[in-house]
Amino acid sequence: MRRLTIGARDGSSRELVLRSFVDVAEADDWLRREAEALRVLAETGVQAPELVAVDAGAEECEYPSLLMTHLPGRTILHDEGVETRIPLLAKQLVAIHAVRPAEQPRGFVALSTAETAVVPRGADWSAAIDMIRKPRPSYDGCFLHRDFQPGNVLFDGGRISGVVDWAGTAWGPAELDVSHCSTNLALLHGPEWGLRFAEAYEQAGGVLSPNRQYWFVRDALAASEELEVVSQPWREAGRTELTTQVVEERLDTYISALVGGPDLGRRR
Repeated sequence: MRRLTIGARDGSSRELVLRSFVDVAEADDWLRREAEALRVLAETGVQAPELVAVDAGAEECEYPSLLMTHLPGRTILHDEGVETRIPLLAKQLVAIHAVRPAEQPRGFVALSTAETAVVPRGADWSAAIDMIRKPRPSYDGCFLHRDFQPGNVLFDGGRISGVVDWAGTAWGPAELDVSHCSTNLALLHGPEWGLRFAEAYEQAGGVLSPNRQYWFVRDALAASEELEVVSQPWREAGRTELTTQVVEERLDTYISALVGGPDLGRRR
């Protein structure tokens, strides 16, 4: 990812972002999905980068790349103000799920299984693992971001100025996005904040199915497979207290709460 300043002959300049996909095996799929998502979002009220150009065949760039506008704002990962950001995140996600493209993106893919969960020493996740061994619940599909979480949302002052990284867009249950953001909030800010996000989503007008628990438990278990990958950027951004052990303990507490809370997200 590179930020570019493009100068014009009249002395004006434009801030752009060049995103290159270096994983050759996945590059074509990711690039085309992000490019199509940005085209779709340009016709909506969702704040996302504007697509400028696509080099799918790496004819001008070293790798398949797309050029897009640079959005103002920054990601916010610290704890201060999380209670005010969660309603904004929820409202933004409801708006994303309301997008209805002329052509549906491909269906979601969930690679994690009951067998791939990485259970911490001393933790008892048997009930959670048994839950996702059950048949996948039926669902009403919607437009998904697939990696909606604080690291992909830009804030400018007290508002969301944009959502980035649309390479994973898919069609599937809203619970996939809501649970993914909830898991990230639980690890980043504490389990209680992950649990609050589902309620905030419903308060913002989003709809979660009675089978929500399955999807939330599934996403939390999937996070166990990549805790280091998830938490390392947070530490690099200044959250040095979020060691692998701390994040692992938060995930254990969060999963225990999910298993014990079938009414997740509903007001009590």
